[in-house]
Amino acid sequence: MPDGAVTARLEQENAQLRHAVDSHATVDQAIGVLIAIHQLAPAVGFEVLREVSQHTNTKLHTVAETVIAWALGTPLPEPVAQVLDAAVQRRSRRRDAPGAEAG
Repeated sequence: MPDGAVTARLEQENAQLRHAVDSHATVDQAIGVLIAIHQLAPAVGFEVLREVSQHTNTKLHTVAETVIAWALGTPLPEPVAQVLDAAVQRRSRRRDAPGAEAG
């Protein structure tokens, strides 16, 4: 492979890795918002974000950005608000169910 092609490939991989790291940080911040507001475990916070992403046909990092903006005062778009509330409620009921582990 010519040097120019190798350099271009490495630059593209580097950009993809930077985007992945940024997206991961955004998702982690959104999980933190859900932990703080809804008192969810981190794994449950991720499940909630994933469910909202799937049911609203929105990329996970975009849902995460929306949740962070909501924590900063921006209203949630209606489909996201409905799915987020339902997902949190389902998981809260499971956590409060008799025989559920204290966490």
